Amino acid sequence: MAFMSLNGIDVSYDKKKQILKGLNLEVEEGELVSLLGPSGCGKSTTLRVVAGFIDPQGGTFTLDGEDMTKVPVHKRQFGLVFQSYALFPHLSVYDNVAFGLRTRKMDKDLIDRKVREILEVCGLTELADRFPKQMSGGQRQRVALARALVIEPKLLLLDEPLSNLDAKLRLSMRVEIKRLQKRLGITTLFVTHDQEECFSISDKVAVMNGGVIEQFDTPENIYKRPATEFVARFIGFENFLELAKKQDGVYTAPDGSEFLTSMDLECENFAGTIRPDDICLADEVQTENVLSGKIGVRTFLGKSYQYEVETSAGVLKVNMGTDHVYKEGEEIRLYLPKDKLILVRR
Repeated sequence: MAFMSLNGIDVSYDKKKQILKGLNLEVEEGELVSLLGPSGCGKSTTLRVVAGFIDPQGGTFTLDGEDMTKVPVHKRQFGLVFQSYALFPHLSVYDNVAFGLRTRKMDKDLIDRKVREILEVCGLTELADRFPKQMSGGQRQRVALARALVIEPKLLLLDEPLSNLDAKLRLSMRVEIKRLQKRLGITTLFVTHDQEECFSISDKVAVMNGGVIEQFDTPENIYKRPATEFVARFIGFENFLELAKKQDGVYTAPDGSEFLTSMDLECENFAGTIRPDDICLADEVQTENVLSGKIGVRTFLGKSYQYEVETSAGVLKVNMGTDHVYKEGEEIRLYLPKDKLILVRR
């Protein structure tokens, strides 16, 4: 049995709009699992069900073998970190971190030991006497993390905790979160809409769409093998081919072009997809997975150019280096490697 399980969770804000639709999720102890998806997909609602802020209309939530579905928020004792930090402005860093322990009426010496230990772990020892207004956004976010971790929760819940930080701070803080999570071995549920942020720190990723999880896998597998068209588009695949299956693993486009892939898909409604970076120029001897096309719009991306290439199978976006610049109207031959051409459900 998984350490944390959501089974058949249904949430509706009114009879007309169902937010979560029989959602299932299993998280192993010590894992950092991210909920990834666009606004309105249900990721924050899922987190709020786990936190106890929302009662589901159906389904169960279990943690370490205990049914937590009806347990009130204050008795769950989870660590919570939100994008707003929610620090007490009139309290010092030390007192902000100690707040949760004091409400549990712990011994004063034990509180002092625990607070000083977590301040050291989070790199906040020198800031113990400062107030929130005297600190940077990254420092305030570390205080919020320390406050959540000091109570030694069974579960840490992070709801877009880095969205208020600038790009450089986001990068350093996501490394900090991963470091702390691994050092403490705490099971963590992380909500974000940022693909790069999510993939960089997660053990597993649940990609959500319309109140359901479309794919739950490691970041590497989702990046290389998206399961559905929605997931593929969300993580950066831009080229989609209408394909029909023939025999012996051969797939055909409407124009009659034939393609081989390194995978097979047992469903009726599917498409082929490939990233712009994975399409190559075909050499003279290549005949499989080759399309002829004409250069259309060219866009400079810094380290490369992106071309829209008009082919008989449709317009494909192709990224190529800057050593040779193609002009609009030039004829080229494209090679779609079979191990990069992915089949996805529609």
